Amino acid sequence: MSYVLAIDQGTTSTRSILFDGEMTPVARAQEEFPQHFPQSGWVEHDPIDLWTTTVATCRTAIEQAGISPSQIAAIGITNQRETVIVWDRKTGAPIHNAIVWQDRRTADQCRALRDGGHEQMITDRTGLLVDPYFSGTKLKWILDHVDGARERATNGDLLFGTVDSYLIWNLTGGAVHATDATNAARTMLYDIHKGGWSRTVCELLDIPMQMLPDVKD
Repeated sequence: MSYVLAIDQGTTSTRSILFDGEMTPVARAQEEFPQHFPQSGWVEHDPIDLWTTTVATCRTAIEQAGISPSQIAAIGITNQRETVIVWDRKTGAPIHNAIVWQDRRTADQCRALRDGGHEQMITDRTGLLVDPYFSGTKLKWILDHVDGARERATNGDLLFGTVDSYLIWNLTGGAVHATDATNAARTMLYDIHKGGWSRTVCELLDIPMQMLPDVKD
């Protein structure tokens, strides 16, 4: 019998659930992980915690069900959407804690974009308001504040992703750097009309496009 493994990587915990061929849940596991609040309005996660709790809960569910990993036909991922992770293309090491969707540290940056008359262009392309909630300005913050990050990103040595991309990259041993349109559309970097990353918005935020994951169905 084949099974489907669902990974739910949430804001405070990670869950994994195994479903059989009739889509009946047969095993599940859940683990919480720490929240980090460096300053008022700032919220971070250690990306390693997101990955290790994913691995641990997947293994526990598989062991509970008494199946082999080879019996898993597909994996589905649901995740905290706008959270930003940047990691080294070769080693997989994150260069900074994940900046969580709730984080408000880029409020001034967003205000400057609005005051500069850029919001209408961004909204027209992405369908989103200019707000710290979304991923684009969080990514810019990491590139602006981590020593050497922008140069490394320009050289193709760093990858960006929301949590789904980070998990996919690790689950495939670094072979696949991908996301889907529903996650990409929450970054404030994705042109919802053209179905691809917006070069105009990326240039405005000074984000090297080679960092971005492939957008797949």
